[in-house]
Amino acid sequence: MTDEPRTEEEPRLDELAEEAPAETPEPDPLVELTRERDEYLDSLQRLKAEFDNYRKRAAREQSEFAARASEGLVKELLPVLDDLERALEAAEDHEEAKLEEGVRLVHRALADTLQREGLAEIETNGKFDPHVHEALLSQPDDDFETGHILQVIQKGYRIGEKVLRPARVIVAE
Repeated sequence: MTDEPRTEEEPRLDELAEEAPAETPEPDPLVELTRERDEYLDSLQRLKAEFDNYRKRAAREQSEFAARASEGLVKELLPVLDDLERALEAAEDHEEAKLEEGVRLVHRALADTLQREGLAEIETNGKFDPHVHEALLSQPDDDFETGHILQVIQKGYRIGEKVLRPARVIVAE
């Protein structure tokens, strides 16, 4: 080694080591982004699985609800079916009075059952309403004003506010 005098510009090695802070390796941004991406992907996959399970559960519950609703209606209609069978037996014996009575009984039982389920007949007395009536014909009539319902061809029904079938009518011109 040479014992040459040092200049002020040349620092000693041990001084360099002291001055340089201990370098901690900076995290690689690519590694950090990859880790973050994997976390988001995992979270998204879990959310997707939860949603799929929810969708399947909701479909199953809806199917079960529809089955229970159908079951209730069928149970209500069984007595009507019994009455209809009795009317048919009376028809085999050619007892017209009993047949007519049986058919009336079946009609009344069916109408009552459907009414309990919320079915209501659409009113057809008075003025034509395009929301609940369907005009099949219009004909001149001096006794009634234009738009008055003259005749009902087919009754209309609704459940609550929903029209199941509009009343088919003939309207005055």
